[in-house]
Amino acid sequence: MSEAKVLVVYFSRTGTTRLLASAIATMLGADIEEICDCSNREGPGGYLRSLLDAIRKRQVEIVPAGLDVSAYDLVVVGSPVWAGSVSAPVRSYLIENRAKFSQIAFFCSFGGRGADKALHEMCELVGKPAVAECKVTAVEARHGAHAALAAFVDGIKRHLARSRDLEWMC
Repeated sequence: MSEAKVLVVYFSRTGTTRLLASAIATMLGADIEEICDCSNREGPGGYLRSLLDAIRKRQVEIVPAGLDVSAYDLVVVGSPVWAGSVSAPVRSYLIENRAKFSQIAFFCSFGGRGADKALHEMCELVGKPAVAECKVTAVEARHGAHAALAAFVDGIKRHLARSRDLEWMC
């Protein structure tokens, strides 16, 4: 049986979630794709726009994805936590693709709190549980977050191995 196809998808306003996504994709040997938002989220105005979008649980216009998530065995989605919620661009991506996900895992970066709530919200948006979840503070991300990412990736690899074993048995 061939190796599982894994895609890491993320949105990052400040670059923190991008750092995590890149490390996870490398560790998994996965393809990677950034969610591109059509809104300007730079500077103080962009920060306020982001907070309002999160508080109001808005969907926003995003650039259509270049990769088809249905072609992957597992999609790993990363989001910053905005006001205790998933970021608006990731919310839009999850809603647009929820019927296409075979299996999903989530990670988030956050400043102080709200990560558990955001991860729960991500599961609700796709209507299925995640095979693995990871939350990393911005401070940890700047220092590599090696232990958290290693545990997350190991959990994903174990899950994929069990899935392959079950396929062989059927």
